[in-house]
Amino acid sequence: MTATDPALTALAQGWCALSLLHGRIEAHIERALQNGHDLSVREYSLLDVLSRQHDGEGGHLQMKQVADAVVLSQSATTRLVTRLEDRGLLERYLCPTDRRGIYTNVTGAGLALLAKARPTNDAALREALDEAAENPELAPLVHVVETLKAPTAA
Repeated sequence: MTATDPALTALAQGWCALSLLHGRIEAHIERALQNGHDLSVREYSLLDVLSRQHDGEGGHLQMKQVADAVVLSQSATTRLVTRLEDRGLLERYLCPTDRRGIYTNVTGAGLALLAKARPTNDAALREALDEAAENPELAPLVHVVETLKAPTAA
């Protein structure tokens, strides 16, 4: 395949469309969360991911797992955790069975904020997808997003 190969050109165009869709959705949700709840998309995502943890085997996520889930580097995730901890939305504590491990949990205030922000996030996502569906280049991607199902745990 060469750089001028039609298959590569189509692939690049598809990637650009996907990137455009993602950027539009994220920007729309960012504005809504910032205006309504003083939260960024990343902060919301982190609170959401950590709120799904549970006690018991495999219930708490390691920082690398959290970083992967919110699509940030480990160092950026640590800084984000610190910011939310400073706001009283998260707390860290030592793992009771391995003193080297540190757990991060959402506080009551963090859960309350997440509960208030979730409808804003969902409405902004719906609005962004509806707007993107009006663009002929993005409409097929919107359809795919709308038909995706969440992956099941293995």
